[in-house]
Amino acid sequence: MSDPEPYTPGPARGAQIQKDGDKWTLILVRELRHPPAMVWQALTDPAQLHEWAPFEADGNLASAGATVKLTWGGTGAVSETRVTRAEAPRLLEYHDLRWQLEPLGHGTRLTLWHNIDRRFIAWGAASWHICFDVLDRLLAGAPIGRIAGAEAMKFGGWQRLKAEYATQFGS
Repeated sequence: MSDPEPYTPGPARGAQIQKDGDKWTLILVRELRHPPAMVWQALTDPAQLHEWAPFEADGNLASAGATVKLTWGGTGAVSETRVTRAEAPRLLEYHDLRWQLEPLGHGTRLTLWHNIDRRFIAWGAASWHICFDVLDRLLAGAPIGRIAGAEAMKFGGWQRLKAEYATQFGS
């Protein structure tokens, strides 16, 4: 995180949860000012992921069938994952994540489905909220530096967001 002072996350928004049997899915929607091709690059290129995502990828995620190791920030946990779907620039699936990009004027409506343990839904929503803010600023050419993993949890805005999402989801 380079300089978090000028950044304060807005209120909890654009998130919902779905339950299917014992599985929980966190769904986050964000409207970005940038075209789908630009957002796609940020979702698949390891150098760009390093700037905003809560994990590092040791390879490009743009090709279905690619096997990539993801190292999750703050935990050091490494998971080898296979890209199950990559339909540039509209759909990407790997690990427990599904990304959909829809053109929206000159920008993109980005939807993320994240299969997640019920106990961590508010935590995940707060974390992705901040990651999406960092992504938006990165794509706008005004990067604020990565705020993810354990570092994000020390960030005051994360604690507020976690509490707001917990209230919203009753968790």
